[in-house]
Amino acid sequence: MSSARSEDLSQLMEEVVSCRACPRLVSWREEIARVKRAAFADQEYWGRPVPSLGDPGALVLVVGLAPAAHGGNRTGRIFTGDRSGDWLFASLHRTGYANQPVSLHRGDGLKLTGVYVTAAVRCAPPGNGPAIAEREACSPYLIRELELLAEVRVIVALGAFAWDAAIRTLAHVSGMRLRPKPRFGHLAEASIARYELLGCYHPSQQNTFTGRLTEPMLDSVFSRARALAGA
Repeated sequence: MSSARSEDLSQLMEEVVSCRACPRLVSWREEIARVKRAAFADQEYWGRPVPSLGDPGALVLVVGLAPAAHGGNRTGRIFTGDRSGDWLFASLHRTGYANQPVSLHRGDGLKLTGVYVTAAVRCAPPGNGPAIAEREACSPYLIRELELLAEVRVIVALGAFAWDAAIRTLAHVSGMRLRPKPRFGHLAEASIARYELLGCYHPSQQNTFTGRLTEPMLDSVFSRARALAGA
């Protein structure tokens, strides 16, 4: 992994953090940061777009939906400070991608190896529902990330929204017309150019509380991703 490429990723994240392209998202993320949740009233919220996290030499790219209002929008770290992140990082630890099973805050010692975690939309959206126009406004960041992450071979999409964003990104990067569009499902796979796209139910409380997604199911996705990446 060249230091120049790592610097390019860092510069891209600086652009992400300063983005104000979507008025609805800017208004929402900043309102949440001012009002706060009672349990976090003594904390300073991040209140900005949330940068990606991980190994610049990763073979596996994980794409989520968007930061949570009181998760990443509070902590300033993707998938950190909410139940979805608790599930994700615990699984990454069990499958050998993370040095610890929890992600509590920036500077807690978390290190990811072989994996890079990002999102289709970088700001917390109202009701966890980004608009299509907001996804499109964020899409250049994901495209540039994938182009800079030259070692990536497998993309894990957490949920159908991330699956669609990943397909659009891969179509742009590869120049391929993807017809018919691969259908999302848990452990669904699609080969697109030099990449393998792998579907996973999102580790949201809606899925984990109901048993639609279990820990073994989540672990199986990252074990499969490692096999597909040849790592």
